[in-house]
Amino acid sequence: MSTPPPILAAGDRFILPELFAEAAARRLGEHADISTLQLEWPDVPFHSVGGIHEASGTEEELLEALQGRAAILTQLAPLSERVLRESPDLRFIGVSRGGPTNVDLRTAQELGILVVNVPGRNGIATAEMTLGLLLAAFRRIPTAHGSLLERRWRGDLYRYDQVGREVHGATIGLIGAGAVGAHVARVLAALGAEVLVFDPYLAPGALDGIAEQVAEVEELFRRSDAVSVHARLSEDTAGIVSAERLAAMRPGGILVNAARGGLVDYAAVADAIRSGQLGAAAFDVYPDEPVDMDEGVLTLAREGYDVVLTPHIAGASRETAARAAEGVAEELRRFLDGEAPLHPLTEVPR
Repeated sequence: MSTPPPILAAGDRFILPELFAEAAARRLGEHADISTLQLEWPDVPFHSVGGIHEASGTEEELLEALQGRAAILTQLAPLSERVLRESPDLRFIGVSRGGPTNVDLRTAQELGILVVNVPGRNGIATAEMTLGLLLAAFRRIPTAHGSLLERRWRGDLYRYDQVGREVHGATIGLIGAGAVGAHVARVLAALGAEVLVFDPYLAPGALDGIAEQVAEVEELFRRSDAVSVHARLSEDTAGIVSAERLAAMRPGGILVNAARGGLVDYAAVADAIRSGQLGAAAFDVYPDEPVDMDEGVLTLAREGYDVVLTPHIAGASRETAARAAEGVAEELRRFLDGEAPLHPLTEVPR
């Protein structure tokens, strides 16, 4: 490799600038010219700017940092049309996330800038969080924990009509079996659950010995003690967890969603919880984020129902951050060495 061009490591408070810089230096050499830019997400919520979404920082500060830089490694920097057109030296964008909504891909393609991403970077973290939410709901862990914080020793939680359930022997349905869903399926099978999977894109036999594939999502709801959602959000999957499908579940069932809020009808969930059709639910994602603390499923927990809630952190682990930084750094090395990118989002002649 010849002397690498100047690089910008534009990190945030999750994937730190230092993680990007160190990953790049390991591949390009310690003398590589790598400058850094600190963005403030998640301490400051991301925003939309210049036609792109889920960005952190301003176009002005990014333009200043990009002057003379040929490559950028980032998660959330606002790579809008303006920024791309006013950064004439830029030739490579490494976005350390699955959905690069903070990059104007059309303009990047027009200008001959290679854009790559890191799909599946948080698959293991999200799968583990899903399992944690599921176990917490099955065994009523937040309810028991909350009682002690309230200085109550709830011996009644050992009553037959109050105790939780075991995953072992339960039928658990998974909507979607990609990187996250497939990992969840393997762990649940190892715990002794009967696992059902609905995923029209899953190859027949892909999870043989682990899960049973069902052809219709309605069958999955009818047969499941618990349902966990792992599909991508699209026109076909929006609201796939509906009032009608919740009503088809076995009474007292459990619902878990650590995928996308738009996959679930949350008003229907609230009705099902209050009626007893659902015995518990656990959510890491919501229709609107940040959530209104006085509306929706958040009120259910305050009313004493078994609802487990976390603030969209399923994919957040130190390993995810490191994996993401390593992924874009490797793509940059490949670009500079003339090798084909692993996950290109634009087509750039070499």
